[in-house]
Amino acid sequence: MFIKKIGIDLGTTFTLVHVPKRGIIINEPSVVAISALDRKVLAVGEEARDMLGRTPDTIIAQRPLRNGVIADYKSTESMLKYFINKARGGVRLFRPEVMIAVPAGITSTERRAVIDATLAAGAKAAYIIKEPIAAAIGADIPIGSASGHMIVDIGGGTAEIAVISLGGIVANTSVRIGGNKFDAAIQEFVRKKYGLAIGERTSEQVKIQIGSAMYLDNDEKLNMEVKGRDMITGLPRVISVDSEDVTEALQGDLQGIINAVKAVLYNTPPELSADVMDKGMVLSGGSSLLRNIDKLLAQATGVPAYVADDSLLCVAKGTGIALDNLESYKRSILSTK
Repeated sequence: MFIKKIGIDLGTTFTLVHVPKRGIIINEPSVVAISALDRKVLAVGEEARDMLGRTPDTIIAQRPLRNGVIADYKSTESMLKYFINKARGGVRLFRPEVMIAVPAGITSTERRAVIDATLAAGAKAAYIIKEPIAAAIGADIPIGSASGHMIVDIGGGTAEIAVISLGGIVANTSVRIGGNKFDAAIQEFVRKKYGLAIGERTSEQVKIQIGSAMYLDNDEKLNMEVKGRDMITGLPRVISVDSEDVTEALQGDLQGIINAVKAVLYNTPPELSADVMDKGMVLSGGSSLLRNIDKLLAQATGVPAYVADDSLLCVAKGTGIALDNLESYKRSILSTK
């Protein structure tokens, strides 16, 4: 099957690839492993993530994107080439058109870097769409209507909050808080409270298994065993961490997201505010799966909050749908080349 169009959610933590009529075909970590000797790419995606924190001096395993934007251009280009070629499979007669979702607060220089990397990776044409717009399309929100819709997309590197009407963003903000900040906060909390150093993959597991945005009742509390290195003796040690610890660790970052949501609501015109109050805000992105984050935002703002179906896939689905219907969404697409 010839693949001529590819939508990519180029995330800080995960990259998802959507092909129109086939859906999400790739969902792999945004990690590249490089040889320190000759800068040659050794592994990308799942294979490279398994190397994080476990590499010898001769191999560097890194995330080429930070806070949703390119931090290492060559690694990003290699990663895009890998994902585009994997999506195309064995048949490579045509260079595909590729649409990439980027943070709404991206600068023109950062946008140009994404377009150049996409074209260098083998795309015939590169299109850019803002993440809140793509997330809204993927969450089946009718963004073209003359009505206000609020989307809160919380990914690995950034939280994008926007009010959309008539296919465009009316009010928005982007804060560099997401799943990675949550993981780092858990690592820091465990280090300070228990004197135990844990890796980022362990802290991510803690967040997924027992994390909650709000304190749970005593009968609902969750706990799990965590292995790490004792900060004093340097020896391996096992401790028990509960959901209350995680909630406490995340308070600062969650408050940052609440403040960003309030700032967007403050800058929203009154007519659209009324629409948002009626419909509520829609949460998307992997970090929206944190327990009770919808309840926390609803409680803090007074606006109902709902987690979108398949919230992890909304942005990727949105890029694929927009690319398949370019004419319908041309007002929403940032730039093309």
